[in-house]
Amino acid sequence: MSSLSARACGIDFGTSNSTAGWLRPDANTLLTLEDGKVTLPSVVFFNVEEDATCFGRQALAEYLDGYEGRLMRSLKSLLGSSLIDGQTEVAGRALPFRELLQHFIGEIKRRAELSAGRSFDTAVFGRPVHFVDDNPAADARAEATLAETAHAVGFREVSFQFEPIAAAFHYEQSITREELVLIADIGGGTSDFSLVRLSPERAKLNDRRDDLLSNAGVHIGGTDFDKYLSLAGIMPLLGYKSRLKNNAEVPSSYFFNLATWHTINFNYNRKIWSELQEVYRDALDKDRLDCLLRVIERREGHWLALRVEEAKIALSDAASATLQLDRIKEGLTHVIDRDTFESATAQLVDDVEFTVAELLRDANLARQDIDTVFFTGGSSGIPMLRQRIAAQLPQARPVEGDLFGSIGAGLAVEAMRRYGPMAG
Repeated sequence: MSSLSARACGIDFGTSNSTAGWLRPDANTLLTLEDGKVTLPSVVFFNVEEDATCFGRQALAEYLDGYEGRLMRSLKSLLGSSLIDGQTEVAGRALPFRELLQHFIGEIKRRAELSAGRSFDTAVFGRPVHFVDDNPAADARAEATLAETAHAVGFREVSFQFEPIAAAFHYEQSITREELVLIADIGGGTSDFSLVRLSPERAKLNDRRDDLLSNAGVHIGGTDFDKYLSLAGIMPLLGYKSRLKNNAEVPSSYFFNLATWHTINFNYNRKIWSELQEVYRDALDKDRLDCLLRVIERREGHWLALRVEEAKIALSDAASATLQLDRIKEGLTHVIDRDTFESATAQLVDDVEFTVAELLRDANLARQDIDTVFFTGGSSGIPMLRQRIAAQLPQARPVEGDLFGSIGAGLAVEAMRRYGPMAG
């Protein structure tokens, strides 16, 4: 490590969690962002009762404590989507989604500077291999939006690095010999993969283009696993796939919005409430529709999504998870087993596995040539996903990185490489 501190920082703006890294002598690379922790959950809560905006764990705590307001999560999912030019309502006023992004990224910057004891005007931001699948123009717009947001909150100079490459640079700090590594970064919003040649000697080079053998990514991450687990395991309790008197299904859009982090708030308006009254009149199973109406009327969608996320995490280690759903219906508990989870998300896993297979073909390497699979990203702990990736490289050594910190730490390494140490 250099005996000087870096001029620039690294920012990992994640779908579920964000980190900031700064390379300096004899200190942790990751900066503390909330209550001594290096991660800041990517959550904003506009507390109407207190007329205050809060972030991260505090945002979730105030929402769950029952304060009236608007919770926003999975903000990164706005990048590259048509929603970015839209707005939401907060305390009776329109809040553009671009302004919402500025709120959060500005808060990362403020907290990083507070932790570092200095200001930052230069940063390397992480980005997924694809913000948007199979649409280069939309992908470029997403990166441009993130750059514009960073400039708007006070970063003078901004550049980007693929998130799995950043994770590779972090892993490279720990190895003693050359390795050919598949970086598997399974985050909240995307699954990104890179094949990289790493070694202590190569780490000293400024130009690493020859060491990057192949990149691939797909817009599938932990929030997608949440969504399909919710649709399979929870939404039927609220009337998903139940019937109307004409034998048609209850419209699925209400359930899809509730099961998707960044669209939960779409159900909270007068038009939807009026539609649901008509649906309810024609519903054959009014008991279950009562549960849906209760969730929407009381704005419990994010509370329910958090319960689903907890079940997903529990199912990484256990065969089943029991959810306490008393806010839906008094005394209601519900058990979800791993078979339900794996069946609901099988297509997602297939798509990720196909992406890895294509990456290996594009690199024109034999599978036995890969020395290591380096797993990072909070969703890389999903057992079926990890097993299917590892099965493609049975001779490679699996290594688990810091699931939430590898990218931010690697971006800090890249920030020093690109922008050098502080003057003086």
